Amino acid sequence: MDKLSKTNQMEPLDERSVLEFEDESLVSPTSLANRVHSLSTIQHGSISGGPQVCGIRYMKDRVFRSLKIVVFTTKINLLMPFGPLAIIVHSFTGHHGWVFFLSLLGITPLAERLGYATEQLAFFTGATVGGLLNATFGNATELIISIYALKNGMMRVVQQSLLGSILSNMLLVLGCAFFSGGIVFCKKEQVFNKATAVVNSGLLLMAVMGLMFPAVLHYTHTEIQFGKSELALSRFSSCIMLVAYAAYLVFQLKSHKNLYTPVDEGGTSTEGSSDEEVPEISKWESIIWLSILTAWISILSEYLVDTIEGASATWKIPIAFISVILLPIVGNAAEHASAIMFAMKDKLDISVGVAIGSSTQISMFGVDSLLCGHRMDHGPPYGLELSTF
Repeated sequence: MDKLSKTNQMEPLDERSVLEFEDESLVSPTSLANRVHSLSTIQHGSISGGPQVCGIRYMKDRVFRSLKIVVFTTKINLLMPFGPLAIIVHSFTGHHGWVFFLSLLGITPLAERLGYATEQLAFFTGATVGGLLNATFGNATELIISIYALKNGMMRVVQQSLLGSILSNMLLVLGCAFFSGGIVFCKKEQVFNKATAVVNSGLLLMAVMGLMFPAVLHYTHTEIQFGKSELALSRFSSCIMLVAYAAYLVFQLKSHKNLYTPVDEGGTSTEGSSDEEVPEISKWESIIWLSILTAWISILSEYLVDTIEGASATWKIPIAFISVILLPIVGNAAEHASAIMFAMKDKLDISVGVAIGSSTQISMFGVDSLLCGHRMDHGPPYGLELSTF
């Protein structure tokens, strides 16, 4: 029995020794040296160059991810190549009609992506500031086009495009938002904040009165010295509206910001409710994309403005139709997409704020800041444009 137990105890030791011998026989000196060298390389890389490599790889991944989200996620971005194509056509052919058409198509997705970047930035700034940013950058296209037209002395185009933008926001954008929200929520009554709508409507009424007073003075010929009183009244009303818009910003962002919280179906505020939506890009990525898109829009706007008259003569389309209809539709692509999207998500309060807020900003700030100081030899004051509709 002792011999059997000793042999049983020794058997595992023999198997273990055999396995160790087999493992040692399989390891050659060259493979062992390679293994030691690879281990030292990994340790050296993790100590010295690892953080730099990981940082560069992380930045590349962030850039590619941001580029994929902003550029390659929506079908409207298929129109982006028309922008560089407009520059190429202008350089080689100089055909104003095609350059205008291609520039118009190229600006459309840029305006929509500008609104998207603003919405992403709104996640970090809050709903009230986000709505203001959306209206501001949504009007950037019209303001850039108007600045280039103003530099070229095309005062009529500036007047008609700004007024067309107001009409487009109030009629087309807001109407499409109500229509889309009514189709999606056909069995539900959508609500919005009445107080904010009343404030914006009052500012729009004030803007209409400020634009109408110089027109009435011009057509009635009641001024003693023709032109001087008219221009003075235009500049005075412009200053009043700029001050009123500044007071409105204080009202919206500081003193009565609780009025601009979204409301639910019962009419109560939903400021504390958590949304499931999360930002797709970071705050600094949104700022960088806003800068890139604004710069690219400004480049294409210069080609667009330079070819308006040539396109009108080539296609036999009135400049008034281009200024009042085509340019505002392209410029309001961001507001149009945002208002419809929010209405289809049962956020009609934000849709009304985007559409009416954009019109208020153009009428109270854009028109006055661009046109309050124009010379009389460029034509009648901008208030006369209301008589053309």
